[in-house]
Amino acid sequence: MSPHYAHHRVQILNGGRASLIEDVKMPVHMLTAILLCLSPTWRILTPVSSHPRHSQCQLIQRTALCNHCNLSSVPAGLPDNLEELQLNYNNIQTLQSSSLLGYPSLNTLSLACNRLENLESNTFQHSKLLKNLNLANNNLYAGCQESSHALKTLPGLRALDLSENGLEDDMVATLLQNLTSLEYLNLSGNLLQRLDETSFVDLHQLKELDLQKNIMYEIDGAFDGNPMLQRLNLAFNYLPCLTDFHMTQLVVLNASHNFIEWFIAGQDLNDTFQLETLDLSNNKMLFFPFLPNHSHLRNLYLSQNSISFYEHLADNGTFPNLTSTVEFYNMKTYTGNVTAQLWEESLHGDISSLEILDLRGNQVDHFPKGFIQKMPALSRLHMFTNCLETLNLTSHRFSGSLYELDLSNNRLNQIVADRGTLNALGNLTYLNLSLNSLEGLPSGLFSSLAGLRSVDLSYNNVDICHPEEADPCTDNSSTWADWKNAASLTQLYLKGCNLKIIPLSAFAGLSLTHLELSDNPGLVVHQSIQSLSRTIRHLGLGNTQIQDFEFSHLQSLEYLSISRNYLTHLPPSLLNLDLKVLDLRDNRLPTIPPAQANALASKLHTVFLTGNPFNCCQTEWFRTFETTKTINMVGRSDIKCKDLNQLTYRVEKSHSFFCLEKGGESFIWYILLFVPMCLSLVGILIIVWLTFKPKMLKKSIKKNCLMPTSY
Repeated sequence: MSPHYAHHRVQILNGGRASLIEDVKMPVHMLTAILLCLSPTWRILTPVSSHPRHSQCQLIQRTALCNHCNLSSVPAGLPDNLEELQLNYNNIQTLQSSSLLGYPSLNTLSLACNRLENLESNTFQHSKLLKNLNLANNNLYAGCQESSHALKTLPGLRALDLSENGLEDDMVATLLQNLTSLEYLNLSGNLLQRLDETSFVDLHQLKELDLQKNIMYEIDGAFDGNPMLQRLNLAFNYLPCLTDFHMTQLVVLNASHNFIEWFIAGQDLNDTFQLETLDLSNNKMLFFPFLPNHSHLRNLYLSQNSISFYEHLADNGTFPNLTSTVEFYNMKTYTGNVTAQLWEESLHGDISSLEILDLRGNQVDHFPKGFIQKMPALSRLHMFTNCLETLNLTSHRFSGSLYELDLSNNRLNQIVADRGTLNALGNLTYLNLSLNSLEGLPSGLFSSLAGLRSVDLSYNNVDICHPEEADPCTDNSSTWADWKNAASLTQLYLKGCNLKIIPLSAFAGLSLTHLELSDNPGLVVHQSIQSLSRTIRHLGLGNTQIQDFEFSHLQSLEYLSISRNYLTHLPPSLLNLDLKVLDLRDNRLPTIPPAQANALASKLHTVFLTGNPFNCCQTEWFRTFETTKTINMVGRSDIKCKDLNQLTYRVEKSHSFFCLEKGGESFIWYILLFVPMCLSLVGILIIVWLTFKPKMLKKSIKKNCLMPTSY
């Protein structure tokens, strides 16, 4: 059968002229084979020539993830029904008018962390469904005018992120023109200095605004045109004060990390403020904020200020010329000054709904009369690092809703309470009295608090009541800590209390899971912890000078700290425990025997070993822990050892020192011993040899020591 041939006429352009080559006869099956071989190459090369490569994009339903793809433009060829396109961390500098033509269904577009300088005016002309636009961390300051025209074509835009774009006041006003549908706006990390009533005048639907980390020092009427605004973040700026606060619709206000000295709500407003969370922490406030007269405030954060109460100045006869009022002036017009008494109760405002009050790091030395009673819903009171000297629970009458009370690091020397007051605090679960100078505790303080779970008495001078001795524990106030019948107590912290002896039945009837006894040098624990053998999971015995403590009966123990105890070896009973965390820092361990290391490696998750004088020639334990991938050796690079020459090395740098396999001693010692022996032997041989060769010795002496004379 004769083969079929295909006739092809080929034109070749040669110097601008087309010359016709004669028909070429080729078998049909050969032509088909060539085309099949070329078709994969054609499919690969075609996308390269027609549009940017997008093979790195990951498609998940109607979302395209093209982050970290080193793209310089929006990739084409993606499905035209995309609803979300992520292009973060690329090199896109300009968003061109044709960039999004193929994706009319987009509702979310993210271009954060590019080099974006400009949005061409017609970029979003076919993106009418776009609602969320993220342009954070770019350079939009360079082309904000044209970018503004592009944003105006988005009638349904709800969320816009312009953070970290180097934008100044006038640039922001330009970009935000006519964005009337916007509900969320992020302008954090820019260069905003002063805002006024024109800054957000078109944003009538705005509900959340983030302005943190700018350099703002004034916000004069900037939010009067935003009646829907509910969440406002002004943190990390340079605001000196917030006066005449009248944003009744606001729910959350974060003004932390500024230089605010005064917070004064509009005192002439009878409207109820919707404010629920107010954060004024890390400012320069000297006075408790002047809150609205009617509000729903639930969370008030005032930590790291210089707040104090000045009620004691009301009848102060010591300084008759002392001014006891404060005057507030309108600094803009120098009119409308207001005078207020520093201790006037109405200045505290409506705090009846307050649940969390954070006053950490202030200078409060007392609570004004009736102040605590004005907060019947208070559940958490944080007073860490203040100046309280006495706490009278009877007079202040905390509400029964209180369940967390932190009075640590004050100057407390006494707590006053009667049995009725304590019974009313039945919901209190956490009590921190550490870092004080307590000299008295109400009798039955802990046993009367039915819901108490965690107590911290660390660094006080309290002692443990002996249940066998009833008299010392029955006084109305004593230095004895008695938690008899405190059945709900699970965590007890007694660090640094100068404890010497733990009575045998001190923890009888308790179900403690956490017991911290560290920093009590010379502590005699005896068998008092045996009653907790079934429940104790966390035990701290650091810096107690214990040596061979028996841990075998603590079968539930998971965390153990025996740091700073001068231990030269590990207690063998540790191997019987199912420990997860072991703290062995700052002891005198030269090594950990291989058997113990293997036993611990199969159980431990975390181990602390720094501060021990390990022997560089006995570090098999380190290799065991290192090869066990489930163990985290905290501070691994700081674990050090010494060789026989007292040179210090990092244990992980095993190549820095040399040891014998059996003796475990350094070669350097053998060199130091061998060289002097050799020198001594050579000296002896020379002396013996010269002794038997006296003539040579005389000639040598005469030659080297006798000098010829001149006569």
